[in-house]
Parts: sequence; C-alpha cells; structure tokens
Amino acid sequence: MTRPLKNSSDPKKRPKLSPPMVKYAFHTIVWPRRWRMFGGLIFISINRAAGLVLPGSSKYLLDEIIGNNRPDMLFWLVAAVAGAELLKAGTSISLIYLLRIEAQHLIKQLRERMQQHIIYLKSRFFDEHSSGSLVSRIMSDVDGVRFLVGTGLVNFIGSIITAVLAFVVLIRLNAALTFYTLAPMALAGIVVWRMVRFLRPTFRERRKINAEVSGRLTESLGGIRIIKAFNAEPAEINVFSDGTGRIFQNVRKTILGFGYGELLMSILMSIVGLVVMGMGGSSILAGEMTLGDFVAFSLFLVYLIGPIAQLAGISNEITDAFAGLDRMEEILNIEPEGSEPERTVELGNIQGNVDFHNVCFSYEKDVEVIKNMSFSAPAGTVTALVGPSGSGKSTMAGLVSAFLTPDSGTVTVDGIDLSTVKLPSYRSNLGVVLQDDFLFEGTIRENIRFGNPDASDAQLNDAVKAAHVLEFVERFEKGLDTIVGERGVKLSGGQRQRVAIARAILADPKILILDEATSNLDAESEAVIQDSLANLMRGRTTFVIAHRLRTIRSADQILVIDGGEIVERGAHDELMQNENRYFQLYTRQARI
Repeated sequence: MTRPLKNSSDPKKRPKLSPPMVKYAFHTIVWPRRWRMFGGLIFISINRAAGLVLPGSSKYLLDEIIGNNRPDMLFWLVAAVAGAELLKAGTSISLIYLLRIEAQHLIKQLRERMQQHIIYLKSRFFDEHSSGSLVSRIMSDVDGVRFLVGTGLVNFIGSIITAVLAFVVLIRLNAALTFYTLAPMALAGIVVWRMVRFLRPTFRERRKINAEVSGRLTESLGGIRIIKAFNAEPAEINVFSDGTGRIFQNVRKTILGFGYGELLMSILMSIVGLVVMGMGGSSILAGEMTLGDFVAFSLFLVYLIGPIAQLAGISNEITDAFAGLDRMEEILNIEPEGSEPERTVELGNIQGNVDFHNVCFSYEKDVEVIKNMSFSAPAGTVTALVGPSGSGKSTMAGLVSAFLTPDSGTVTVDGIDLSTVKLPSYRSNLGVVLQDDFLFEGTIRENIRFGNPDASDAQLNDAVKAAHVLEFVERFEKGLDTIVGERGVKLSGGQRQRVAIARAILADPKILILDEATSNLDAESEAVIQDSLANLMRGRTTFVIAHRLRTIRSADQILVIDGGEIVERGAHDELMQNENRYFQLYTRQARI
C-alpha cells in the first residue's frame, strides 16, 4: 500500500496563502517573465480603457447628438467607438500571444522539472507512492499554475483597473447615487472573499482525491489479468465508484459554495439595481440628471459590478494555481538521490571488489532487515544469496546497487565507501536483471539497447545470441523490431527474461546482480540460459539470488541468509558436507 506525502495532511489545516509561498511564486514564476507581465499589464490597461469608450459615448449620444439634433457628429462618434473596439480586439490578441502561449510554455517547463526531479528521487520513495498519484502530480497539479502567468493574474489587475476607472466616472456623474450603491457592492466583495477562503481547502482536497483515484485506476488497468483471474472486476468497479463518489461530493461542495455565493451576490446586485432605478429616476424628474447621465451611469455601473463578479472566478483560478504550486513544492522539496554533499568521488573503471562492513538497514524504524552484516565479494567472483522469502536477499542486492543506503556500517567498492560516490559513475559499472523483468513499451531492439544506446549492431547481435533471444525472435515477422506492448505483455515470461538478460549483457557491467534471473524460464530454456549466464558472469563480480539452488552450485561463495543475518557461508561442496541450513534447503528441493 502507498501512503500520502508527509506534507499532504488534511487540507483544511492549510487554508492560507503563506508569504513564503507567494514570495516563491513571484521569484520563480512571475519575476523571470516580468517583461511579458509588464507588457501584459500595458495591454490589459489599454484593453479595459478602450472598453469604457462604448458606455462613455452613450451620454454624448443622448445628450449632445440626439438632444441637440447633431447628425453630423454621429458618424464621428460611431467611428470613435469602432476604433476603440478594434483597439480592444487587437490588445486581446496580443495578450494571447504574450501571456497565454507563455503560460502553456510554463506548464511544459514545470512538467519537465517535476519529471526530472521525481525520476532522481530515491527508490524508497517509489515504494511508498503509487505511480498513478505521481503521474497526477506531474500532469495535473502544474496545470493550474498557468493562471499566474496567463491571463489570470493580469485579468485580476485588469478587473481592478476597470473597477477604479468606472468608479471615477460614476462619481463624476452622480456622487450621491454612487455612494448609495457602494454598501451592497461592498457586501458583495465580502461574499466573494469569504467564498474563496471557504473553498480553497476543497480545491486542494480535490487534487489529492484525483491523484488517489488516478493511482488506483492505473494500478488496476496494469493488473487487469490478475483482476480477471480472480473475478475481481466487481470489487474494482466498487473501489473506483467510491473514488468517483468522493470526487463528486467534493465538486458538489464547490458547486453549492459558488451557487450560494452567486445567489447572495445576485440579491445584492438586485438591490443595487433598485437603488439606481429609484434614485436615478427621481434625479431625472428633479432635473438633477439628464437621460444621458442615467444611461451612462447604468452602463458604467455594470463595468464596476462586472469586475467584482469576475474577481470571484479569477480569485478561484489563482487559488487553484497556488494549491497546485503548493503540491508541487511538496515533491520538489524532497532531496533527490545522490544529493548528499559527501558524494564527491567520481569512479572510473573499477575492478569490482565489494565489501559489507557491519551493515545495518531498516525500512521502518527499529525493525532491522539487515543486521550487522559483513562479507567480501572479490572482483570477478560469484556470490550466491540463499534463504527463505523475506530474509533480506533482495535488500542486500538493493544495497549493492546503491538503491538503498545503510543505516549504519559501509558498503565499499574497491575500498571506496559507496555513500561517498557519485551514483551515475558507479551505476555505469552496474548491470541488473531483476526478478520483475520490466520491459518498456517499444521494440525488442529498443529494450535491449536501453542500457547501452550507443552499442554497435555487432555488439547487439552478440548479446542477442548469448541470451538466446534469437531463437524466438526469428519466429516474429518483424524480428527485433517487434513491439513488445506495455510491460512486455506480448512476450511470454521466459521471453521477457531473455530480453532482460540480453540488455544486461549489452551493458557490459563490472558488477552484475541477478535477482531470480531464470525464475521465469522452463527447464529447457533454463539449461540454455545457464550457459549464457556463465559466459556473462565470467570476469565480473556477480551476485545471484536464486531459489533454485541447483543453479548456484558453481558459485565461489554461497551466503545463507535468515532474518537479515548470514547464518552460513562457503562453497557448495563445503556447505553440503556441513549438513546445516544449506544442506537442509538443498536436499528439500531435491526431493520435490
């Protein structure tokens, strides 16, 4: 089971935008694009000012042109309004090119940054978090951040500019009427503020739920054959239905929150309309306002109310952006693998001497999986790890491959502590064939070349022959260019294992880890592969994990592991003579 990130606690406990988060957003997202943002502010200011020409011209049309019978001025008024509308359209297009496209470019950059950071995190991180939830972090969480660079933030400022300009005009038209409308409008602003504050945790919770549901859906689709084999379709349908139900309840809360907020705003705006109708009508009858003043006041009032209503949606977008940015930072604040300052040693070509010195390791606090373990694996030798499931064999392989780091003690290569080594320089000398032989969706050729993309065709062909891949590839119409499907689903288990072995052969490592490398092969294929593995292991420091003990009889040393400790060690013949744990395991298998 996976668990949530440490900082992904109850979203209701994190409702506020913290100053550090706002500062981070400004310095990392807004400031590098300051000139685009500045240009956007200029364009939005021109756009909003041009938008006020139409309501402003209404007073001139009614009071000057129609009131004074000036048809000669009508053309020029229409031309001025048309020019303002064209200017408005031009600035709108400019904003698309200047900010909206840049916002999509920002999303691209953030997704790449997230993927690059996640892929370098420690292996234990991926043991604790589902791939589906991480995909959601990369693809969904960054999406809302575009509002900080796109028209969201600029429109927020633009709405304020429009409201201020409209307010100034309203004061000039009728100051008393303007102030009477301010009270319900101020209440409307408070409604917007309270609504956004109330719903921000809900938006954050929705992202969390979406990640969990997406993660489970990804897992269920990946394990569809297991689901079908156990007739578990109804159970998975119920699990997904529960997840979508949680999403629905979250969205329902959002809709109701906005709905009630919009209803209150509608009531308040109706009050504003009644005030304008009553007081404005009285002012016209009293000769204090012209008809042009009243129409212009009504139109400019819309331009004042409109931005206030827009602020709710824009505030929601910006809130969503900060929620996504907050969840991004949870990931980006996790230290990547190999970031320790003591990792300064760059390995070149190594001999391959591997030593464990009093190594202890635990996945959970106070529950040691490896206990004070010490042994030596000289360069070019084969060390077999034997023991019951859960004894610590795969953990030892993880320590050798530097996927894991000891809690205490040291793992050294050629006398150099692995905790001081730059990991890429070490892993370039490492080859691994895991029990779960993962193949990427692509061709057989691409999967074999994965560990050594620059290998020549001759080297590729040698690896293919050595791993006996050629035997089954020749039956495929496209040969090595056959698509293997997701996780190699179009190949049999034995075929996938041979491709994985060929991949390790082509990588030509100095240290080799074979974790149940022949587990998916039938007896005939296993016999063939054992010859290939013997050639592969020659001259390389090799660690072999095998439950089939007959496959490791030629190992230079066999370590019998139980409960995270080495309980017996030696060569096959020596251990058989001792008639201890290894002898018992071997003879038990021989009788099966």
